[in-house]
Amino acid sequence: MLIIFDLDGTLLNSIQDLSNATNYALQTCGYPLRTTAECLQFVGSGVSKLLERALPQGKQTPEHIASLRPFFIHYYNTHFTDCTFPYPGMKQTLCALKARGHQLAVASNKYHAATQKTIAHFFPDISFAVVLGQRDGAPVKPNPAIVEEILKTTKTAKEECLYVGDSDVDMQTARNAGVKSCAALWGFRPREVLEAFTPDFLIERPEDLLKII
Repeated sequence: MLIIFDLDGTLLNSIQDLSNATNYALQTCGYPLRTTAECLQFVGSGVSKLLERALPQGKQTPEHIASLRPFFIHYYNTHFTDCTFPYPGMKQTLCALKARGHQLAVASNKYHAATQKTIAHFFPDISFAVVLGQRDGAPVKPNPAIVEEILKTTKTAKEECLYVGDSDVDMQTARNAGVKSCAALWGFRPREVLEAFTPDFLIERPEDLLKII
C-alpha cells in the first residue's frame, strides 16, 4: 500500500517555527505581530495564504503578500529546525510501515524546497518514494493534483492508497482525489473539524496506523 502524509501538523509539529517566520516577515514590513494560536488557524494552504491571513484587514493584497514572502522564506530557510520536531512515535511508525513493505510519500502545501529540506533533516534514514511540496504553477491542496502525481509516479491505484493528514484541507484533498482518508488527531485542527468530513479513519497516535493498515 501507498501511504501519503501531509507534513506540517501530521509528520512534524512545526507551528512555532512557522509562526516565528510569519512574525519576522510582518515585523520587517511594519505590520502587527500575530500569536502562535492565530498562526495555527492560518496555516495549511501554503505560505502565500498564511501571509494573507496574517496581514491586517485592508492589507491583504497580492502586492503586500508578495512583499512579505521573501522575508518569510529567508527566515524560515535558516530557522526551520529551531523549534520543530517529529510527533512522538512518528519515526518508529514510519520505520515499521517500511519494514512491512509499504511505500511512503509526502504531499505538502509548504513550498517545495523547504518540504524536501525538512524531510531530509528530520527523517534522514527513511526512504520516501516521493516528496512533493507546493511548486510554482501547481495548484495547492485541496486540489487533488499533487496526490494524482504521486499515484502516477508510484504506479499505485487509488484503491491502494491512504492519505493521512491533520486538517480540513487534507480531508478535502483525499476526497477530491478519490482515496481513503485518515485524520490525524494530534495535529493542528480539533477533532470536530476533521469529523465533519467523515474520514475513513480517525487516529489519536501515529502508532495507530499500524492497526488499520
